[in-house]
Amino acid sequence: MSVFAGAFAKASGLGSWPGTSARQAAEVVVGELADAMAHIVELPARGVGADLLGRAGALLIDVAIDTVPRGYRIVARPGAVTRRAVSLLDEDMDALEEAWETAGLRGGGRVVKVQAPGPITLAAGVELPNGHRAITDPGALRDLAASLGEGVATHRASLARRLDTPVVVQFDEPSLPAALAGQLAGVTALSPVAALDEVVAGPLLDTCAAATGADVLLHSCAAGLPWNMLQRSTIQAISVDVSTLLATDLDGIAAFVESGRTVVLGVVPATAPAKRPSAEEVAAAVVAVTDRLGFGRSVLRDRIGVTPACGLATATPQWARTAIELARKAAAAFAEDPDAI
Repeated sequence: MSVFAGAFAKASGLGSWPGTSARQAAEVVVGELADAMAHIVELPARGVGADLLGRAGALLIDVAIDTVPRGYRIVARPGAVTRRAVSLLDEDMDALEEAWETAGLRGGGRVVKVQAPGPITLAAGVELPNGHRAITDPGALRDLAASLGEGVATHRASLARRLDTPVVVQFDEPSLPAALAGQLAGVTALSPVAALDEVVAGPLLDTCAAATGADVLLHSCAAGLPWNMLQRSTIQAISVDVSTLLATDLDGIAAFVESGRTVVLGVVPATAPAKRPSAEEVAAAVVAVTDRLGFGRSVLRDRIGVTPACGLATATPQWARTAIELARKAAAAFAEDPDAI
């Protein structure tokens, strides 16, 4: 059985976090999510090397990236950007290990999550030396996916040793729908980016996921997820923002859950609303989605997870703590007795 049908069916965060202090962030995440699924923090406010794509600079094997005016570009050899990304990731791992030790969780078997850009989003976001997106070159796309899978496997195994606990992987794929729909912009109007075929994207995701050696969750905050492709994949869990869901998505979610896998709903606002919701209100928002799937609530209690919505890095530290607390309490209520909500 996938770990996502157990521990993760409670709650987790998506990874991103406000501020620049890895130690403070790790203390909060471990404190609030130790009974659910804690995760290594991502602090994009630290700048280059700490954002979604920059983090890949610390993970890729035998591939280096550097900054250019439009973002990141693949380069011949590692430089300051890669070294900074590695340093920041090491800082994040040290902070999580310290918080884990302080909480007395080493060897307790609690599951922890690491995050990385997915292979499609990575190839859509970084440039080749010629300035075009890496996704436009089939060879570069395959090489990036292979390098990413190997690098994430190394990162995951290292953290598992440090914490003496199981570690799973989240691939962030916000660019996946746009890549499949041919909506990625080219360098110029005369060099469009062709749509990526699902027969290429699906096996690529599966191969990259398999290389990590762990259960894998795919997260996307973009609308229009390819549910049919994901249903055919080996991905064990999907994480979505409820604000992006349409009626057609509900059919895809239902089929995914029916196959015995997990769907995680981002229902807690990413930034503080005018009125703080209660855990009961958050749980009710989960039920408002799950009741439209056509299953009895008891069937879903181990197949539905709860997280904040995308964008927690833009919240205040106080709200970020509140958001994961609400996610944890709402998920626990749903898992314990969804019929009581």
